[in-house]
Amino acid sequence: MSEETKKALLDKARPQATELPSSTTGARFDVRTITYVAVSVALAAVLNFVPLFKMPQGGSVALDMVPIILLAFYRGVGPGILAGAIYGFVDYQFDPFFVHPAQLILDYPLAFGLLGLAGLAGNRGPLLVGLGTVFAGLLRFGAHYFSGVIFFASYAPEGQSPWLYSALYNGSYMSVSILLSVPIVYTLLKVMNAEGARTSD
Repeated sequence: MSEETKKALLDKARPQATELPSSTTGARFDVRTITYVAVSVALAAVLNFVPLFKMPQGGSVALDMVPIILLAFYRGVGPGILAGAIYGFVDYQFDPFFVHPAQLILDYPLAFGLLGLAGLAGNRGPLLVGLGTVFAGLLRFGAHYFSGVIFFASYAPEGQSPWLYSALYNGSYMSVSILLSVPIVYTLLKVMNAEGARTSD
C-alpha cells in the first residue's frame, strides 16, 4: 500500500468535529466555538457581579458586555448573538426586573443578543473594532430605551416626556459602559489575535 493511500485512509478515519452551520456569517458552531460561547457567558455573569454602579430600576455600569463583544469579533456574529441571548436569560435570573413578557425580551435576551452584531465590523484594526463596539452598545441601548418608553413611563418625573426620561436614564449608564468597553475590547482582542497567530505557526 502506497504512502498516499495510507494517508488518505487515515484522514478519512480521523473523527471530525461536530458542526452546525451558522446562518449569519458562514462561521461554524464547532466544539471550540460552543466552548467559547459557554466561557463568554460565564465571564459576563462574573463581571455582572461586580458592577461599578447600579441603577434603581435596573441596569448598571459594568463590563459584562466585553466578553460577548469579544466573542463576536473573534468567532463571528452568530456565536456572539447566541452568547448574548443566553447571557440575557442568565442576567435575568440573577437580577430580575419584570413588568411584562415583552419587556423581559427587550431588556434581557434581545438587548444582549444585539451585542453580537459587533462582529459585522470585522476584526480589522482599532477603528473598526471601536466602531463595532460602539455600534453594538448603541443597539443594546436602543432595546433598553424602547423598553423604558413603553413599560417604565410611569417612573418619569411629572411633566417629563417618557422618551426623554428613558434616554436620560438608560443613556446615563450605557454611555459609560460603552466608553469603558472600547479600549478593553480592543486591547484584549489584540492579545487574542497575537496568541492565535502564535499558536497557528
